Amino acid sequence: MRAIDMHIHVPRQPGLPPIEIEEQLLKYFRAPPPPKDAAEMAAKYRELDLLGVIFSVDTRTNTGEAPDTNDYVAGIVRQYPDQFLGFASVDPWLGKAAVLEVERSVKELGLRGLKLHPVHQAFFPNDQRFYPLYEACAGLGIPVLFHSGYAGAGSGLPGGAGLKLKYSAPIPCIDDVAADFPNLTVIMAHPAWPWVDEQIAVALHKANVFLDLSGWSPRFIPEALIREANTRLQDKVMFGSDYPFIQPDRWLADFQNLQIRDHVVEKVLLGNAKRVLKITK
Repeated sequence: MRAIDMHIHVPRQPGLPPIEIEEQLLKYFRAPPPPKDAAEMAAKYRELDLLGVIFSVDTRTNTGEAPDTNDYVAGIVRQYPDQFLGFASVDPWLGKAAVLEVERSVKELGLRGLKLHPVHQAFFPNDQRFYPLYEACAGLGIPVLFHSGYAGAGSGLPGGAGLKLKYSAPIPCIDDVAADFPNLTVIMAHPAWPWVDEQIAVALHKANVFLDLSGWSPRFIPEALIREANTRLQDKVMFGSDYPFIQPDRWLADFQNLQIRDHVVEKVLLGNAKRVLKITK
């Protein structure tokens, strides 16, 4: 295993209509055509010798779109266990039903974490109405991955397609959750521009907070975050691509051009993720 990619979006579940914002995202990232199915995605990750964390995002309350099911994500993992492990996604606005779905996804489907996207799902993570969800995750011993910072979705569209960036600020949104649930592993997805300094502060201050570098080519990641990844945050930062919007091979090639110390490279690409995901071999 060359590395662990912490951030992979699954192809749309067969039989469901396309996600409306996805075409705009592909254009925003200038990405090549996405994989036509899970088999094509798995072939790419097998060729690159990568393990990947796959998930979808359940936005039904905010967008009205039918979500990819957790059963679908778990099915991909079962079919390609050497390439993927899966995180569940739930609509946090569903309350008790969301909690029960997380519990089912972990206990029955074998999924290993929870993915939430506060911008797409239109919620403040530190709203205490959603605390039962985090309590369940802490009890199950799984991490929660929150989108943080700027969102490519809606970028440049009138009104940003109605998506609001305020939901993804590390302080207070993520910091409050990490403080109130010290036994919960929290992962901030993406360099959290324009709040990168806040992101660094939260990750330094809270032992239970980590971050992935997905969604940005390494050559564009803010210098402050690269500097901290190379020093004080070397045990907190993980590789993520944001596939299919950024290709993992492109990300890894760009990462090689950064001035990162050799022992830190191993931590970012593999060691830190193995620790967070509780992979022992």
